[in-house]
Amino acid sequence: MKVDVVMPKMGESVNEGTIIKWHKKKGDKVEKDEIIFEISTDKVDTEIPSPENGILSDIKVFENETVEAGSVVAVIETNGEAVEDESDKMKEETLKEESSTTQVGGELIDIPMPKMGESVMEGTIIKWHKKEGDKVEKDEIIFEISTDKVDTEVPSPEEGVLTEILVSENETVEVGQTVARISKSGGIVKKKTEQKTDEPKEEQQPQQETVKQPVREKEEKTSTTSSNRFYSPLVMKIANTENVSYDELESIDGTGLNGRVTKNDILKYVEDRKSGKATAPKTQQPRKSSDVIQKSTPKETSQPTWSTGEGVEIIPMDNIRQRIMYHMVNSRDTSVHVTAVLEVDMTKIHNFIQTNKQKYLETEGLKLTYMPFISYAVIKALKEYPYINASIDGNNIVVKKYINLGIAVAVEPNGLIVPNIKKADEKNIRGIAKSMVELSDKARNKKLTPDDIMDGTFTITNYGVFGSLFGTPIINQPEVGILGIGAVTKKPVAVEVDGTDTIAVKPMMYLSLSHDHRLVDGMLGGKFLLSIKNTLENFDVSIF
Repeated sequence: MKVDVVMPKMGESVNEGTIIKWHKKKGDKVEKDEIIFEISTDKVDTEIPSPENGILSDIKVFENETVEAGSVVAVIETNGEAVEDESDKMKEETLKEESSTTQVGGELIDIPMPKMGESVMEGTIIKWHKKEGDKVEKDEIIFEISTDKVDTEVPSPEEGVLTEILVSENETVEVGQTVARISKSGGIVKKKTEQKTDEPKEEQQPQQETVKQPVREKEEKTSTTSSNRFYSPLVMKIANTENVSYDELESIDGTGLNGRVTKNDILKYVEDRKSGKATAPKTQQPRKSSDVIQKSTPKETSQPTWSTGEGVEIIPMDNIRQRIMYHMVNSRDTSVHVTAVLEVDMTKIHNFIQTNKQKYLETEGLKLTYMPFISYAVIKALKEYPYINASIDGNNIVVKKYINLGIAVAVEPNGLIVPNIKKADEKNIRGIAKSMVELSDKARNKKLTPDDIMDGTFTITNYGVFGSLFGTPIINQPEVGILGIGAVTKKPVAVEVDGTDTIAVKPMMYLSLSHDHRLVDGMLGGKFLLSIKNTLENFDVSIF
């Protein structure tokens, strides 16, 4: 029987992938779940396992080729026999010798950088709890990672011995990249001893020249320092956006595996270039306009170059702050942001909270705030206007039939994280209140799981807790709207009593909706806000 192997869809907005390496060749025997090739997308680089036991009978897409998700890239014959000649065996033995470890019995398990959220493409290892050679138990914590979404501890997938650590502390790598290997119980791992020399070891060249290098036109180069480095689609995309020339890209010191340039490397280079710490190398001859990345030299900026001295302190951004910076810029450049603001009379809810807050705190340990009431009103409005609970995928509108409500949580010293109340539309208002307390505690104590921060459909951010009246929040991609909550303040308001206008002091609050004008126009955004306002001002507090 023939089984098609397809290009997997690696995320909601990922429509294609590039094959960067085949681990098997045509005619090789493959086992189910054995890695057969690697792919790269603008979201993630990852390894793809075989769906069945059999023979890799056909390869339809070759290294460095990009195809749409769902395209057949290979065929496996499930009832065939592998054919190997002596040269193939020799190549296999050579590759085995190049490995840093040799496995004798047992099984080596790759531990990848986990995917911690829909828009998270890389992570930084901040601490190893184990060292090479240590025994580990299944589900025992072996390292901690940090992303712009979450800091979390990563457990061991199997019991065994931590044989190899491939990524050091404070090193940032892409999601899916192997960071360590574990030998399952019963295996013996011998470390390879390498002959030390003063000369740096040359990277092993792939069997074909086209492997591990970007696809671009052949051109005569006057420089002898160019290399066959591989650049992921994400790095290439940033290079295009920031006008990073080919010569600049070649000059960047990569911190990834085998000196590979990661997203963090190119973003740091761009920032250094803007601040004057890095300058673009001179191009010795013009590049062709058909190259993969733009070859124009970036314009000089007027941004001053700061120097250390009296009155100036240079503080490097930490990993979380850099990731937030990148994603905020990405959201700004993706969504067409429009913000609408209206004012809500919170008298009815305010009075209920003041009357009942002590009772709920003593009987249920629940601190009453405005947020559960606002969230309940938002969920009701999202049901009425489902396009605001949607996302955009190319020219398609992806409408979610569920509501995963994100609540932005400030984390000291300067972080921000958005955990989600999953299936919030199926919870009553007290269930929403309890979920908020639970997620807030987990966020501040670094106990969030990947599931807590994934698959959000709409976000609320409460900057009113810091006294702000209103603001213009940035959309949390790939959502199309975010609601900002201002501080509830008492103020004089004109009201009508028995047909006569008068002045009353009321607790008032501003709501601001930032929405993506590619999908949500002013009318839809206005109706959505008005629905929330009407629910809050006429809230049936008996449902609490």
